Amino acid sequence: MKNFSILIANYNNGQFFRACYESIIAQTFTNWEVIIVDDCSTDNSVVLIKGIIQSDSRFKLYENETNKGCGFTKRKCVEYAGGKLCGFLDPDDALSPIALEKSVAAYENKPEIVATYSQMTMCNENLVPIKVFSSIKKVYNDRYFFNCPIQISHFFTFRKETYLKTEGINYHLKSAVDQDLYLKILEHGDPAFIKENLYLYRLHAKGISQFTSKESARNRFAEVIYAAMKRRELKTINAMQIPDAYTDADEIFGLLNYQTQPLYRLKNKVRLLLK
Repeated sequence: MKNFSILIANYNNGQFFRACYESIIAQTFTNWEVIIVDDCSTDNSVVLIKGIIQSDSRFKLYENETNKGCGFTKRKCVEYAGGKLCGFLDPDDALSPIALEKSVAAYENKPEIVATYSQMTMCNENLVPIKVFSSIKKVYNDRYFFNCPIQISHFFTFRKETYLKTEGINYHLKSAVDQDLYLKILEHGDPAFIKENLYLYRLHAKGISQFTSKESARNRFAEVIYAAMKRRELKTINAMQIPDAYTDADEIFGLLNYQTQPLYRLKNKVRLLLK
């Protein structure tokens, strides 16, 4: 059994896959497999990816018969994974050479954790670093943590045994898929924050998560948060009533406004120091 499964959900990003592939085979940690699921790409992605991975048995490529969307495809990635640990890598992005080594070591040093995440570097279309995404920080995880504002992002890894305790990724989702995964995993334990840049995030015109409708993505994120509130059987948050049914994003994000206030952030910093 491979210790780590790198999961790649692809849709029309084969032209960028070479850099992704090269970053994987350059990993200092070598006990890995790669699961690629193509969501019925309309370009030559499958041909390009097959040409790059060739007969390397560490790479397994699957294809959806019809276009199913991001949630369905990422869920399939996890189902095919054979590793004890998993982590998603977008086909247009790349990993630093020590990404797997550092992630695996975190689990060995803290056997109680269920996930890891790291800092990431924003890059231009040619994957040349621009800046560090400064919003990623160590978080205090409890029933009221909803990753809003976003603090957990790439490179996110998780124990597959923990994932199997959840409902799994919502296969209906077209966006906010990663947020759905983060919240479900963190309901079963705490993550470890790796304060190193392990992920290279490419900014380009074809980036699905970057250029889909902002309003639609905002609504999906609100729905993911509301679903988490219901799973956790919360009735109120910060003395405010949680609605019996989802209505709109403004109502959900309004419940979480207090988490952006300086006093709340200071309290979390103190709680992290005492933890």
